[in-house]
Amino acid sequence: MNQFVITLANSQHYHYASDICNLIQESSKVRGTGIAGRTPQQVLQKMQENKGIIALANGQLAGFCYFEVWEDNQFVSNSALIIHPQFRRKNLARLIKEFAFKTARERYPDAILFGLTTSLPVMKINSELGLKPTVFSQLPQDQNFWEGCKSCVNFDILSRTQKQHCLCVGMLFDPKKEQHSISNIKQPSTMKVVLAFSGGLDTSFCVPYLKQEKGLEVYTATVNTGGFDDSSLKKIEAHAYKIGAKKHSTLEATSTYYQQCIKYLIWGNVLRYNTYPLSVSSERFFQAIALVDYAKKIGAEYIAHGSTGAGNDQVRFDLAIQILAPDIKIITPIRSLQLSRQDEIDYLKKQGIQMDWEKATYSINKGLWGTTVGGKETLTSHQNLPASAYPSPLTKTTPETLYIHFKKGEIIGINQRFFDNSIAAIQAIEKMASAFAIGRDTHIGDTIIGLKGRVGFEAAAPLIIIKSHELLEKHCLTKWQIYWKEQLANWYGMLLHEGQYLDPVMRAIEAFMGTTQETVSGTVEVQLHPYRFELVGIQSDHDLMQAKFGQYGESNQLWTSDEAVGFIKLLSNPIKFYHQVNASASKDIIYEH
Repeated sequence: MNQFVITLANSQHYHYASDICNLIQESSKVRGTGIAGRTPQQVLQKMQENKGIIALANGQLAGFCYFEVWEDNQFVSNSALIIHPQFRRKNLARLIKEFAFKTARERYPDAILFGLTTSLPVMKINSELGLKPTVFSQLPQDQNFWEGCKSCVNFDILSRTQKQHCLCVGMLFDPKKEQHSISNIKQPSTMKVVLAFSGGLDTSFCVPYLKQEKGLEVYTATVNTGGFDDSSLKKIEAHAYKIGAKKHSTLEATSTYYQQCIKYLIWGNVLRYNTYPLSVSSERFFQAIALVDYAKKIGAEYIAHGSTGAGNDQVRFDLAIQILAPDIKIITPIRSLQLSRQDEIDYLKKQGIQMDWEKATYSINKGLWGTTVGGKETLTSHQNLPASAYPSPLTKTTPETLYIHFKKGEIIGINQRFFDNSIAAIQAIEKMASAFAIGRDTHIGDTIIGLKGRVGFEAAAPLIIIKSHELLEKHCLTKWQIYWKEQLANWYGMLLHEGQYLDPVMRAIEAFMGTTQETVSGTVEVQLHPYRFELVGIQSDHDLMQAKFGQYGESNQLWTSDEAVGFIKLLSNPIKFYHQVNASASKDIIYEH
């Protein structure tokens, strides 16, 4: 029994173009009617446009078709369905047509699907998919569509009837008129899995594995927390469909991530081990939360992710899913199967999936709150990452001044340019400061599972913002506000890193930090230099270091010298009394020092 791999054609399949054309030509001779010729260039173009559908059996060409869109996506046609003689009468035509139908419906849900055929088996398949016979006047009137019929031996009939009829039967499916959906296809009910999808090797392996080995409908989802631009998201989406995703979605979570996390990291001046601004680790819970919401929305029975068994992310993802959706099962193929990178590559190659198999020298994870960089050097305790490993090169060497405007602890603008939201301000600071290659460092930390680990990072905006905010707080908060917020913020960062974001104590700490920010408003001046920055000073109406209160080490206007002597005497009393009562112990302490 043949096991067919049916997928959207990609660059690995380009070399089949000539074979496909030869197969079309041979079939046309045998059937004698109803098949228009195609050139290798035409077939190749459809593959490049991500519109070709190819079926393989152990690497051998088994079948092919493609779809096209007409009249501003109002119509979608499925054309050139061809099956290799060796694989006919094996239900392959039905499988390809079903794949094409589902793909077209997912991409163009409002479009009318249609086709022309003289093949009775194809008509039967079309009918079962919901297509109905129609007159040619209901088909696209685009001249380019009918040009494709010129190579058919029956084109003369089509011309003489002025495109009113031919030997082909026109069939169409109109979603506006038919109460019909993909679920109406005669096939067993399939359970759904939502896969956290980045487009990398691990998650790319998961798509065909979950689909073919587990028999699940794979709904890939990329959660954007500020690390992807539109171009990157489009490439990820195209890749997801190419490797077999039933549907791909981009889940936007940048605003939520800022409002429910980054804002508090700024208020707490959170740096793990006084170094790392929790750049990527702080994102994971919000990505998991978005996946859970999406899974509930579509009624998925499973959520899958590509974490290994050796890192922190497995803990963060699984915790969030178990807490927020205890009825949804978790699948982790890489962790469960204990796969190596080569195992994943070998599997994908067998599925006819082509990727860039050359492992990148450095693993880079970019986010709104910084970028992590991993490589062979970070696996050691003594080697530094080279400058070339960091994604933001040094492009500016002349110092520049940056003014950051805060209001109640949040950034509202830079250099007298004000933004609608703090996210835009963070991105503007990053763009300006990263040109100086600021914020590069290596973090040595303790993982949740007990291992020590190193990771490089660049976080120009986060480090500048945290240090600027901290300086402004030193001027605007009392000593004990600063002290207690520092204690709680350290715990906040620790708990966030350890996957405890949903613990209610986090909301309590957030509430406390919020009360401290009422007076944290003003402007901080920062000098940007290559590889470093310098905090110059602040201006604020809430500055507690005002001349009218006195100048440290110089003069004061609020108390007399006699009052200062009295204060010092009172301050010394508790310790003085202790040493008088414990004279011998006090003497030993003094002598030891």
